[in-house]
Amino acid sequence: MRATASVLHVDLDAFFAAVEQRDKPSLRGRPVVVGGTGRRGVVSTASYEARHYGVRSAMPAWQARAQLPGGAAFLSGRFDAYRRSSRAALGVLRELSSVVEQVSIDEAYADLAPDWPVDGWSRADAEALAERLRAGVRGATGGLTASVGVGSSKMMAKMASEASKPDGLRVIWPGEEAAFLADLPMRALPGVGPATTEKLRTFGAVTVADLRRMALPDLVSILGEASGHGVHDLARGIDRREVTTHREAKSVSAEETFHQDLTDVREVTAELGLLARRVAARLEKAGLFGRTVGVKLRRHDFSTHLRSTTLAHGTDRAELITEQAVRLALGIGVGDGVRLLGVSVSGFVEHSQELMPLDLGPGVTSGSQESHTADVSSETDAAVGWDDEESHAARLGRVAWPTGADVVHAEHGAGWVWGSGLGRVTVRFEGPTTGPGPIRTFEADDPALRRSDPPAWAP
Repeated sequence: MRATASVLHVDLDAFFAAVEQRDKPSLRGRPVVVGGTGRRGVVSTASYEARHYGVRSAMPAWQARAQLPGGAAFLSGRFDAYRRSSRAALGVLRELSSVVEQVSIDEAYADLAPDWPVDGWSRADAEALAERLRAGVRGATGGLTASVGVGSSKMMAKMASEASKPDGLRVIWPGEEAAFLADLPMRALPGVGPATTEKLRTFGAVTVADLRRMALPDLVSILGEASGHGVHDLARGIDRREVTTHREAKSVSAEETFHQDLTDVREVTAELGLLARRVAARLEKAGLFGRTVGVKLRRHDFSTHLRSTTLAHGTDRAELITEQAVRLALGIGVGDGVRLLGVSVSGFVEHSQELMPLDLGPGVTSGSQESHTADVSSETDAAVGWDDEESHAARLGRVAWPTGADVVHAEHGAGWVWGSGLGRVTVRFEGPTTGPGPIRTFEADDPALRRSDPPAWAP
């Protein structure tokens, strides 16, 4: 822990949903859910208006729809718009700090010590910098809000920003950690999951203050050496992690949840090929080569099966990833139907030194070693399935009109897909710098209507 409050954490509030409300004036002030448009989808992000009704991330779409009133909007998601807004917001942070660690598209840490006189500054100085960041994010992103926390460690900065949500800031000054943490439930500590919580609860620990009263040898005896020491430190606000500017990717993956179970091996093979090409494109863009190809297959009964194989050399080739993914998936079997497929590549190396595979018999290639993980089960579908509508349309040879997608009409201008089906697409013509706009319906193959890039939010 540092002697100064010099670690900052910023979190963009309800990010995906907030971008949609910014770009779609008619949705402002209404419950908005991103993800979960398909019958089997799940919620990725819910606006605060939707959270008021108990809707949360990873909730099944059917449950979210049941809890929300009429007029709630379910949108497919627009990653290009989210990436653009993320770059704008984090650009403001990088202007304030030379050491920024981005941990997700909507969240980052910054080390303030290299660029600011933190040894001699006051709480007011830290608050002023946090407010400067928040104002900068609003200006750079067309009104998106951010919650900012400042503390003596990454853990305390993140917990400070969580405590200030939404659209707030909080500084936890050195020496205030114990008081801030004391009454929080154990589950609030990062890394303390349900199993650990339940174990400690049997020993009478409910809050962080209860944990602090437990001796280190007792925690080690209950949780093991590493976890015992870790929980002991966390209860005291101790976090020795430094803010780092480079985070190595551990894997690149793509997965999809299907509207209807896949029961034909040919369908499964085709879908794996699509997923492998998406993974290969991301590998190529990042300049990565991976040795381990993995497959995730979830059956109709929600049982989830994971398999992986390790190649002799790294690859970013779609055809090789497809070959290995298909072999792994067929080894699992289609069973009574497949509701989700995923493909991943990990075990990154600096170069690709692939050899042409030798045919050594069914399902065997030279230079590969297969490693099977244990089957695991899951009760809920954790994949958002961003491309459900687009992939389904592509399989049928149709133009995709996902709900929420950006479009432009030759006569009426820019808008977004309000809904589609039965050969028609309904568009609402509005944007981030307009008021709520009119709704019109067109034939799905209308040549005057086409998909477009996300709208500009600056006037």
